[in-house]
Amino acid sequence: MEASCLELALEGERLCKVGDYRAGVSFFESAIQVGTEDLQILSAIYSQLGNAYFHLHDYNKALEYHRHDLTLTRTIGDQLGEAKASGNLGNTLKVLGRYDEAAICCQRHLDISRMLHDKVGQARALYNYGNVYHAKGKNICWSGMDPGDFPEEARIALKKATEYYEANLAIVKELGDRAAQGRTYGNLGNSHYLLGNFQDAVLAHEQRLLIAKEFGDRAAERRAYCNLGNAYIFLGQFEVAAEHYKRTLQLARQLKDRAVEAQACYSLGNTFTLLQDYERAIDYHLKHLIIAQDLKDRIGEGRACWSLGNAYTALGNHEQAMSFAEKHLEISKEIGDRSGELTARMNVSDLQLVLGLKQNNSNTNSSAFIESPPGDSSQPDGRSRGSRRHSMENMELMKLSSDKNMQDQACEETTTPQQTKSPTKSSVAKTSSKLFFINRFKSKKHRLNGTNSSPAAENHSPPPDRPGKQYSPDTLGDDSFFDLLSRFQGSRMDDQRCSLQDGQSRVPAPSFPCETPSVALRKREQNKLNLA
Repeated sequence: MEASCLELALEGERLCKVGDYRAGVSFFESAIQVGTEDLQILSAIYSQLGNAYFHLHDYNKALEYHRHDLTLTRTIGDQLGEAKASGNLGNTLKVLGRYDEAAICCQRHLDISRMLHDKVGQARALYNYGNVYHAKGKNICWSGMDPGDFPEEARIALKKATEYYEANLAIVKELGDRAAQGRTYGNLGNSHYLLGNFQDAVLAHEQRLLIAKEFGDRAAERRAYCNLGNAYIFLGQFEVAAEHYKRTLQLARQLKDRAVEAQACYSLGNTFTLLQDYERAIDYHLKHLIIAQDLKDRIGEGRACWSLGNAYTALGNHEQAMSFAEKHLEISKEIGDRSGELTARMNVSDLQLVLGLKQNNSNTNSSAFIESPPGDSSQPDGRSRGSRRHSMENMELMKLSSDKNMQDQACEETTTPQQTKSPTKSSVAKTSSKLFFINRFKSKKHRLNGTNSSPAAENHSPPPDRPGKQYSPDTLGDDSFFDLLSRFQGSRMDDQRCSLQDGQSRVPAPSFPCETPSVALRKREQNKLNLA
């Protein structure tokens, strides 16, 4: 009977290692049904079941089995197993948004690892601790706060995250674990970015890039280039940002990742708009539009049309701008994006007025504007009070799978009429052709140069759609380019995933949130739990 249980567990483990978690769960549960008197093997099965459910995004089930594992390890006096079960529980609770409970579990993991003089365990615990506070800070930032209202609680959490990442780095450097250093540098850079410490973010991401190149990890290299581009945008070094986004685009094409290719084109389009090189901006936004259409991503299509309308307006090509503004309006209605629809209506209104003035060569009164739908709550300047667009709240431009932790950015211009009863031709043309977010950035840059507190308000990451959803590593309130860029940044902590290891490495990388015992090793090594 025991052999049968072990055989079933080993097959479940093999299936999980090749990514077939659902089949793996079936074998593990069958192994439990058969039963075993070896509590070490049972503990390993509980742990692997928890990890498999974690991969399947069934976090409540994952929590259940990791709790079983914790209870069992305490019962048999397995302190190393208890430490690792605590770490797994902490990671699962973090994903569920239960940050205080997660921190308690991480502290228990750290305490036991220190007591056992387990450097690898300490590094894991510190890394996971950092992830908990990073996630907590990001979640607070996206609880409805507007830029400029960056809560102190979020800053405290993010600062704690940087402290734990720094402590982790000290240990993994001592261990000589370069892969773990790379992952920690990436997350450290993300935390500094969210705090508004853009120069520190650059330093960390440059280290991340260097290590990614050492390992030939093109996916990590691509993320690092993108993160560097984001940071340089906020440092006002647009040309440097553009070069990093170009490398992001090249690597996305090499990796044949069409979604990320679209994101890179979008980033480049926005960056060239900031550089007022509208022809090149249009080129990249058209490329983005084509990919969005190929992927049937209507939200991405709408953003591309909105951006193209802005760029053509800046060039004075109001006919083309009108075409894209109308398409943006059509898509916003289709996907139920209320704020996007209001923005599009105002843009169409402006363009109708400008085109009408061109045709009539005479003054136009405010009746030329399209009215907002009834029930609209708007401010005196005509903009919706709820300027935060629902479609823009989702960082993943192409609805990337979990862990793509990164990167969608968008700019949002709201072109509004001048507040005059009878606008002149020149005043309306000026309003329609000047890109709103360029001036907005200049004011933000001025604030950034004058104070250390305001930049933090610009750097947020998106909240999970629900408490149990992971934000990706990878990964911004109103719809300006810069707010969305912050969102774009946060979603790519490639380390937010649970991974199964087979125990072959003597010094396991402390980068995987969930640690998994090998059933075979558990049995072979005289019932000692061995987590990779």
